[in-house]
Amino acid sequence: MDQIIDLATWPRAAQYALFRNFQSPHYATTVRMDVTALMAAKAANGTSPYRGSLYAIGYGLHAVPELRTRFRGDVVTLYDRIALSMTVPRDDGSFGFGYLDYDPDFAAFDKAAQAEITRARTAPIEPDKDGRNDLAYLSCTPWLDYVSITNAMPSPEDCIPRIGWGKIVPEGTRYSMSMTVEVHHAIADGLHIGRYFEAVQTALDGFAL
Repeated sequence: MDQIIDLATWPRAAQYALFRNFQSPHYATTVRMDVTALMAAKAANGTSPYRGSLYAIGYGLHAVPELRTRFRGDVVTLYDRIALSMTVPRDDGSFGFGYLDYDPDFAAFDKAAQAEITRARTAPIEPDKDGRNDLAYLSCTPWLDYVSITNAMPSPEDCIPRIGWGKIVPEGTRYSMSMTVEVHHAIADGLHIGRYFEAVQTALDGFAL
């Protein structure tokens, strides 16, 4: 169940208060992820690297409570589940937005992801029109093997994490790709980002045959 956090007893209340009103409170961390198992699954049974990455990101976000924590005004909420809002490329070079619930069962998640991607490719663009907080923004740049990236932020109040990932490239007999997490420092520190990347790698390794 979603939980309103009691700031009087919250262990990171001091860090929250410190970074809450910074003019530039967001920071981005980029690491290389090993996607060898995911690419092997693609070769063996056609698993989509894009949808597999979506799944691994959802797994990582749900493994770290801080990345499911949001604030609005003076209210801080820990969400039990968050949705994935991803950019979906279109044939004309533009993109749409998809909204996808995370499901720990990959087969069910993959089926839902295929349907939502198909819808978002032709539907009118729908930028978070309801002002939701219970989501994360995801964007893939498969044309670039980048070393760092940042996102456009509407204001210092925006506390929704941004997840990006890049081109999959061979490294000898293995494959890797860049992945970036950009967060508001009031809700997450380096420890939590490390835990996120560890969980994502676990999910990516889970595609091993």
